[in-house]
Amino acid sequence: MLSTSPSFLFVFLPAVLTLYWLLPTVGSRNALLLISGLAFYAWGQGAWIALLVLCVISSYALGLWLERGRGRPHRGWALALAVAVVLAPLALVKYAAFVVQTVNDIAGWSGRAALNVPSWPAPAGISFFTFMALTYLFSVTRGETGAQRRILPIALYTSLFPVVLAGPIIRYGAALPQLLLRRLELAAVAQGARRFVRGLAKKVLIADTLATPSALIFGLPHYDLSQGVAWFGLACYTLQIFVDFSAYSDMAIGIGGMLGFRVPENFDHPYAARSVRAFWARWHITLSTWFRDYVFIRILYPAGRAFERMGARPARSDFWAYAAASLVTMLLIGLWHGAAWTFVAWGAYHGALLVLERTRVGKWIARMPVPVQHAYLVLAVMGGWVLFRLDTLSRAAWFVAVLAGLTGGSGAPVGRYAGGDVLLAAAIGILLSSGLAPALGARAQARLRRSAAAAPMILVVGDAATQAALLVLSLAWLSAGTFTPFIYFRF
Repeated sequence: MLSTSPSFLFVFLPAVLTLYWLLPTVGSRNALLLISGLAFYAWGQGAWIALLVLCVISSYALGLWLERGRGRPHRGWALALAVAVVLAPLALVKYAAFVVQTVNDIAGWSGRAALNVPSWPAPAGISFFTFMALTYLFSVTRGETGAQRRILPIALYTSLFPVVLAGPIIRYGAALPQLLLRRLELAAVAQGARRFVRGLAKKVLIADTLATPSALIFGLPHYDLSQGVAWFGLACYTLQIFVDFSAYSDMAIGIGGMLGFRVPENFDHPYAARSVRAFWARWHITLSTWFRDYVFIRILYPAGRAFERMGARPARSDFWAYAAASLVTMLLIGLWHGAAWTFVAWGAYHGALLVLERTRVGKWIARMPVPVQHAYLVLAVMGGWVLFRLDTLSRAAWFVAVLAGLTGGSGAPVGRYAGGDVLLAAAIGILLSSGLAPALGARAQARLRRSAAAAPMILVVGDAATQAALLVLSLAWLSAGTFTPFIYFRF
């Protein structure tokens, strides 16, 4: 079940919210959320719900086991074993086919027989709920929270339907107080409803509009793709993926607000950054900080520094430790997104850019005018999106060659794909991704307050009318055509 499907918008969500608001206690509301979360996942993923249940049971049992071993020798090995157990279903379901196919490719060079490649599709959300379960185990091991004696809070935390399919990833330490005690406040519910409507409008009216030319252009054969069309398609996808994923995050944050939860922010105008490092501090914030806190800081960087100290001379700089840790972290982030060499290359590409920015090149870029820094960031990220969007390295290399003008055909002109609706969606996408939209809105509100005594009433009525118009337009758009699944449902 998709968050933009009629069954979700007109049946599931209204029913859950109505019952939730009518129930008198946190315990009864939690029971409803648990049932609805499991039903939501089973509705869309069928028998794959067994993996979600297995994740809940294993993390619950392992949390108790890790708490008993806290403070004892070799607790690091115990945590490593627990992490391996929780990751095992994810590795099997999502990466088995990739590993077998890679082995077959290597064996093919030596003439050996090929193995059968598993053909099952990975269920949506498995990477997200697995990482949330790992967050619980890390919290228990580090003594930040105690292990749960009851399985229900773990099940509820892992299966919350607003975030189970595509995040944001909620840290267990932040979620636990809200699971135990939260209050429904009218202001928070209203703000959540506005956030949900804005997210729905972003997805349906903007991201899905940009998805059409993006899919058409990236699917063109080489003899029909010109340089200008390639750049236009890449620009559409660059805006589409931001608007699409940030729209889902807005909807998840909005539903959380209507349920009394505070769901963390996941985006902070990433294309307004001036460096790749700043970009990753603004893009998919809950995932990037997860890898930063639990992989880069806790494991890879300390290991690199320890290795440097083993040298004949004391390390005067942490450059090599930082470089190695950054590359491996980004490779893991690439693999997290998908089991394909294009995602590995995408992670390596971003890791290389992070290392490059740590050198004199980064210092030189930082001294450039601000518009030049923005241009560098946008072009660098767009280059990575080619690897992210295409399914093979050869197609990605060919597309980059077309962008550079080294090859390509003379197909239809850009005007064939750049209709009025697409250009309008692109313009709005630029405003949203660059941070100009909030700034312009705040300036307009300040000017209205200075010029009119009835400004508060005008703003309230105007906001209500805007939200109603966005909701009506979004629902009309959905009823009039087809909708595109959220991009991050793949992961």
